[in-house]
Amino acid sequence: MGDELAGAILEALRGRGETLAVAESLTGGLLAAAFVEVPGASRVFRGGIVAYATELKAKLLGVPPPLLSSHGPVDPAVAAALAAGARERCGADWAAATTGVAGPDAQAGQPVGRVYVAVVGPAPVRGEPERVEVREFTLPGDRAAVRTGAVQAAVGLLAETLAVS
Repeated sequence: MGDELAGAILEALRGRGETLAVAESLTGGLLAAAFVEVPGASRVFRGGIVAYATELKAKLLGVPPPLLSSHGPVDPAVAAALAAGARERCGADWAAATTGVAGPDAQAGQPVGRVYVAVVGPAPVRGEPERVEVREFTLPGDRAAVRTGAVQAAVGLLAETLAVS
């Protein structure tokens, strides 16, 4: 699942003296696994939080309950809040997050395959707001394909944000 790119991300962060965490919903630990499969990941990867149930997104990651009740768990602002929560709670410089609908059924008006990934990191210039990148994807395939695609999308967005190839 993008082992080479995950390794390049970890190497780039190690070179910068920065760390990484993840927050996951639909990927259920697959995103964290993509990073911990890389030898030496512990030098950079701080950890991850899998908040599958909606109420745990608020309780464990600090997603505002009004945001969850008004937009549901599959939303770009929720993805950004998940990443911000993982960054803060894991004490990391950077965090990536996944949320979406893997199927087999649509959820809260969102179709199967709708995925949001987010990356949150330090401000590019001191005193500016933290960096937040969010992308929406509509991924084809069955449940396994959507989950795998979400991991690839999150790793890809992290690489793009960090300018890693």
